[in-house]
Amino acid sequence: PGVFLSHPGGSSIPAAAVFALSLQTAAAPPLPSPRVTGGMKLSKAQYEEIAQFLAQVPPTRQSLRKLKDRFPSQSQSTLLSIFSQEYQKQIKRTHAKHHSPEATGTYYQRYLNGVSKNAASPVLLELANEVDFAPSLMARIVLERYLQEQDGLTPSKTLLNSMLRDPSQIPDGVLANQVYQCTVNDYCYGPLVDCIKHAIGHEHEVLLQEMLLEKNISFLTEDQLRAKGYDKTPDFILEVPVAVEGHTIHWIESKASFGDEYSHQAYLHDQFWSYWNRFGPGLVIYWYGFIEELDCHRNRGILLKDCFPTDIVTL
Repeated sequence: PGVFLSHPGGSSIPAAAVFALSLQTAAAPPLPSPRVTGGMKLSKAQYEEIAQFLAQVPPTRQSLRKLKDRFPSQSQSTLLSIFSQEYQKQIKRTHAKHHSPEATGTYYQRYLNGVSKNAASPVLLELANEVDFAPSLMARIVLERYLQEQDGLTPSKTLLNSMLRDPSQIPDGVLANQVYQCTVNDYCYGPLVDCIKHAIGHEHEVLLQEMLLEKNISFLTEDQLRAKGYDKTPDFILEVPVAVEGHTIHWIESKASFGDEYSHQAYLHDQFWSYWNRFGPGLVIYWYGFIEELDCHRNRGILLKDCFPTDIVTL
């Protein structure tokens, strides 16, 4: 919310609106409300079958359609979340290769050669797709190299991020348009994706808060807890614990994503066990589902669900 992407031609477009439009033109309808349809729990075998399928196709709109056709019984929102996560893992694995001096030099030269032949052609976007790299990250590489060539200095991250969010700041109009094309056609990285992820995460926290209020459950929010001096807090601390499926719950964390092994282990290490140490046992809601074998810490005090529990017992 409040993030705008400026087209080099001058108009400012709400980032979330552009991204939503790009998803809908990709034949991906808006995600269903989690209040109506939660995510899906998958067995490890089911998840690995989806991940193996994604490893064999490029991260494109067409691949997203194929994914839905291949797994028609799975929740669309779950598949979309897994699609995004698997793509990000792939990008992380190849990040160093694309940022070597040889690679960045080659990409910049190919960009210059391409726009010299046809400045209106989506040179950067096509280059990113050809080498299996995120378009917005390819734009960042070329923009950074361009600024180095202009000033002889490495540009700051602040300047790079500002120009990527608002390409009209880029002095070269051709490059500005190329960066814009990359940003609006990247479904997993870049300022538009960051904006929509933030918005979706906030939406689910608001939804969870409404559900707690409907159940007359008293709570403190993350902001209230930070105001009290806590540095690492879950989304909600329950002022009076509740019971869910026979387990006592002191806190609830909202995750607007699918819980795969990679992300869940990171969350356990960085967040959940810290919450457990400080506040006691709690509940994590993965709104877009999770691998059911990961729900193995119930007896130790961390419960996983893919929707708001219907069987809450107030203590």
